Amino acid sequence: MHIVLTDLWPLSWSIGVFLLATAVTVVCSIRLAGVGDTLADRTGWGEALFGAVLFGLVTSLSGIVMTAVSAAADQPDLAYSNAVGGIAAQTVALVVADAFLRKVNLEHAAASVSNMLFGCLLIGLLGLALMAAFSPAVTFLGLHPASAVMVALYIGGLRLINNYGAPMWRAVRTEDTLPDVPEEDTQGLARHTTSRLWTEFAAVAVLVMVGGWAVARAAEGIVEHTDLNAGLVGAVFMGLVNALPETVTSIAAVRRGAVTLAVAAIIGGNCLDALNLVVGDAAYRGGSLFHAADPDELFLTSGAMVMTAVLLGGLLVRQRRGWLKIGFDGVLLVALYASIVAVLAV
Repeated sequence: MHIVLTDLWPLSWSIGVFLLATAVTVVCSIRLAGVGDTLADRTGWGEALFGAVLFGLVTSLSGIVMTAVSAAADQPDLAYSNAVGGIAAQTVALVVADAFLRKVNLEHAAASVSNMLFGCLLIGLLGLALMAAFSPAVTFLGLHPASAVMVALYIGGLRLINNYGAPMWRAVRTEDTLPDVPEEDTQGLARHTTSRLWTEFAAVAVLVMVGGWAVARAAEGIVEHTDLNAGLVGAVFMGLVNALPETVTSIAAVRRGAVTLAVAAIIGGNCLDALNLVVGDAAYRGGSLFHAADPDELFLTSGAMVMTAVLLGGLLVRQRRGWLKIGFDGVLLVALYASIVAVLAV
């Protein structure tokens, strides 16, 4: 047991555990979509806020654990690139979810001021991370001051989004807009008690966390036993697994008609993934995690900001049907992500 928990795993173990943990994450995420949609109706929070906060938190738990484990193991490149790489991969996940909404583009159907505000919050968090990397390398109680500022910005952003009241403008309702309205019955889940739903929600969260720990440990073994760059493994392999919960739950939510929840889970999860950098900063004992980031990680952070800006453009323009039936933003997001991976692989 001591070997499994602390020692470096052989390459065969690392690959096997990596794939198994990925499969567990997918199964849990499918179930999470139904439970989360039902709880959003029960609590009265609505799909946008519930999806971005609690739903986003649970789907981000695996990434949080990955970042913390990697940082504590003195693998700052893995920790940083996993957090930001997950944001880039999850943004592309919206394109995948969009493909399952055949009638109209997802960004058109899921019109929500809250979702756009969460996008603005994400750009602010990533911008702070970049500023921290170029600021003096100081720490207080093991944390860079930017970590506290990022947490304060996130909490302040949540308060603003929750209390913004009636906006000065609204997304125009069309025949293709799918409003966030409570469902009377959703695949039998509505017949379950609220306490049972919360218990299942918490159980899925625990499984996702265990999966995140397993992926992080497996990634360490893959880096040590191969010639692959730690930044590439963190940004692409771990980042893609990090993005799987949001991807699967968003697809499942779209198929259930909960399109606002689908977008909120991605953007809200991305905001929490930006806070993964704070978790990594706290777990990393070699100083500031922000200053441990090399040019590849900073390039990845900039790329995630550009991708978020493109997504916001898509939510504002609201094409019914666009390029290749996924909209201009979907095409650009895929192209941007492919370019980022290509640069990191060089």
